[in-house]
Amino acid sequence: MAIFLSSVLKAQITEDDYLVANDYSFGEGWTFSGSSGYKMKISGLIQPSMDIKYFQDSIMQPVTSRQRLRRLRLRINGEYEPAKIQYRIQVDLGGVPEIDNSQSTRLLHAYLTYKINRRHKLIIGQKVNPVNSREMTMNSGTLQLVDRSRLTSAFNTIFEYGLFSESTFRLSSRNYIRALTSVTSGDGDVPMQNDLGGLKYGFRIDYLPNGLFTRYGQFRQADLVRERIPKLVFGIRGSFNQGISSRRGRAQGDIIYLDKDFLPSLPNYWQIGTDFLFKFQGLSVLGEFVSSDASVPENINYRVRNDGSTSSSFLIDGNQNIESYVKNRMMIGNGYNVQAGYILKNGISLDLRYCYLQAPEYSFLNNPTFYSRPEAISIGLSKYFSRWYGFKMQSSVTRFSVDGANSMNGEPLTKPEWLVQFITSVLI
Repeated sequence: MAIFLSSVLKAQITEDDYLVANDYSFGEGWTFSGSSGYKMKISGLIQPSMDIKYFQDSIMQPVTSRQRLRRLRLRINGEYEPAKIQYRIQVDLGGVPEIDNSQSTRLLHAYLTYKINRRHKLIIGQKVNPVNSREMTMNSGTLQLVDRSRLTSAFNTIFEYGLFSESTFRLSSRNYIRALTSVTSGDGDVPMQNDLGGLKYGFRIDYLPNGLFTRYGQFRQADLVRERIPKLVFGIRGSFNQGISSRRGRAQGDIIYLDKDFLPSLPNYWQIGTDFLFKFQGLSVLGEFVSSDASVPENINYRVRNDGSTSSSFLIDGNQNIESYVKNRMMIGNGYNVQAGYILKNGISLDLRYCYLQAPEYSFLNNPTFYSRPEAISIGLSKYFSRWYGFKMQSSVTRFSVDGANSMNGEPLTKPEWLVQFITSVLI
C-alpha cells in the first residue's frame, strides 16, 4: 500500500509543488496544503494516567496502583484530490495496548482510501473495523469517561487488516443511511505469520433520522459542540469469522486445534449487535448491545499447548468435552452498555455508565482473574479546558460486582471490586 501511495503521489505532484502550513488548531492539529491539491494534517495525542484498584476482601494486596503513559500517538492524514485518494498513518509510541489484556501494537492505522464519489469509498489497509461496537469507532482522545466500557474490551477486535467500503445515502433533507462492509483477515492487525482459518465478513448499517452530526460528532463522545437540534443514530451490525485462532479474532495463532492428521481445525465465531447515539445541547447518550457465539468443528482431535506440544485432553468439569472446552476459551455471551453525560458551559462534564456482561456456562467471560465481574457501574467527572478536545482532565470511580472472581494473587473475592482512574489528555 505504501509503495502504491508513493508512486501515485510522485506521478501526480510536480517538482514545483510544495506544502504550506495553513493553520494550527489546538486539539485538531496542523494542516498543510500544496498547489496541486495535496493536503496533509498532522496531529498527536498524549495521555498520562493512573489507576487504583481496591479489593475489599483481599488480605495479600488490597490496594494496587499503576501509573503509565496510556497513549502517546502520532497521526498523519493526507489527501490528493485530483486522484481521489486519502490516507491515514497512525502509530503509538507508548507501547500500551488500546484495551487491557490485548496485544500491544505500534502500528494502529495504515490505510488508503479511494473516493469513488462524494458518497462512496473503498478502503484497504489496517484500521478500526466499523463492525466493532460504536464506542470502539470513537476517537480515543474524545472519550466521555476515562476509558472504554467492559463491553468494548470483552468483544471488540480493535484494529483489523482488510478491505472496507463506506456508503452514505440521503433519503430526504435530513434522513441518511450509512452502509459499511468489511472483509478482513479475521486475525486482528496486519498478519505477520501464515494465515490460519478463513476470512472475517462484517457489516454495519446506521440510520440518522435527523441529519448528520456536527464536526464528526458521530465519532466523538461528549457533545462539546452542543448540537442545536437533537441528533440521533441507530445502528445494527454483524460479523462472521471463519476459523479463528484466538478468543475473539483479535490475534493469530494464540489458540490452535488440530484434526486427526494434525491439520488446523478451528471454530467459527460470530457477533450481532445494535447501538445508538443521541446528542443535544450538551447531553450525550450512548447505548450498545452485543451477542456472540461460536460453532466447533466435529473433527477436532488435538490442541496445541503454549510450548508447542499437542494434547488430546479436553477435560472440563472432569469430563472429556471438546465443544465445551473450546467455547470455554472464547468470548461468548451477551453484553450491554448504557452511558450518559452532560457537559456544562464552563467545561465540566458529569457522566454515568452501566455495563453488564452475561456469560453462558462455558465462556472465557467466566475467567475468575480477568472477568467474572458481570456488572460495572461508573461515575465520571471531567473538565475541558479548551473549546474542543485539546486539553482535558478526567476522573472516574467504577464498582464491579464479583461472581466467582479472584484477585490478581488468586484470592477468591466475595465483595465488590473498586477502580479509581485519572487521566489527562492533550490533543495537539
